[in-house]
Amino acid sequence: MAYFKDEAELQQILGALFDRLKTDANIAPKISAAKIVIQWRYDEPKATVTIDAAHPPTQPGAYIDVHWGATSLKPDVEMTMKADIAHQFWHGKINLMAALTRRQIIAKGPIPKILKLLPAIEPAYTIYPRMLREMGREDLVLTK
Repeated sequence: MAYFKDEAELQQILGALFDRLKTDANIAPKISAAKIVIQWRYDEPKATVTIDAAHPPTQPGAYIDVHWGATSLKPDVEMTMKADIAHQFWHGKINLMAALTRRQIIAKGPIPKILKLLPAIEPAYTIYPRMLREMGREDLVLTK
C-alpha cells in the first residue's frame, strides 16, 4: 500500500514536517551545525527535497532552508528511496544503517555526516505522527 497518492500529497505532508523541523530550536541548530546540503530523492511518488544547512537560512526564524523540486544547490549527500520508506523512517520504524545495507535507501556522499545527524533528528519520530494526527491524517499514522 502506498502511503502517498501523488507528489502533491507527499510534498504537503513531508513539507509540513520539514517546515516544523527547520524552525525547531532543539533540532534545526544541530542540523545547521553540520554545514551540509542533503537531498532526498523519492520514488512512488517521485519528488525531490533538498535541505540546505550549508548556507544562512532565507526565512526569518528558520535555521535551515528546505527546497522542493529542482535546485541549483549541489548536495553533499544524496539519499534515494521510495516515499513509503521515508514515511516509515520519520515514524522511527526504519533503522538507517539496516536500510542502507538492504539498499532500501541508496546514499551517495559522506555517510558518516548523515549518521552524526541521527541523534539530532530523533525527536522528529514523535513530532511526525503527532503532526499527522493534527492534520487529520490518522490513516497515515503507523502504530506497529
